[in-house]
Amino acid sequence: MQILLIRHGESEDDFLEKDYTGSTDLPLTSKGLIQVKKMSNRVLNEFPPDFIWSSTLKRASKAAEILSNTIGCPVEYLDDLIEKQETESKLEFRVRGEQIFSFIKENSKEFNRIAIISHGGMITKIIESFLQLPTVNNNVWFNSDNTGIHLLEYIRNVQLIRFTNSTSHLN
Repeated sequence: MQILLIRHGESEDDFLEKDYTGSTDLPLTSKGLIQVKKMSNRVLNEFPPDFIWSSTLKRASKAAEILSNTIGCPVEYLDDLIEKQETESKLEFRVRGEQIFSFIKENSKEFNRIAIISHGGMITKIIESFLQLPTVNNNVWFNSDNTGIHLLEYIRNVQLIRFTNSTSHLN
């Protein structure tokens, strides 16, 4: 199974203070909408998913809606795909990431390729889970630019990262 991890486009949240944790729910900017449309066209042409899972926050759910309409495949929205919350510890966030990724894999077995539309922090937690990185003493960050696409794949018993944070659709 192939897994596309896609960060939402530019949102009004991007212009908040530097230590912002992602817990507010602001929409995409007009630039973000353009980014998402470009990303959606690229995904349609290069690696269309059979199913989309998305965060319920406005910036991600709008991106999922646009991608779903472009490709013509269903989308399901999951609260657990939202960004790290202010009340959540790093460990709680990692555990949530592992649990939602496990849920998505279990409920996506019938698909060859899925897309997950989420946020930078959650994408990092999903990649950590995919790679089975240690839960404690882990200071890894996988950069995700606006509409950055990561392509992960399970081939037999191997986890393969085909590419990370691709934004060639924005050029």
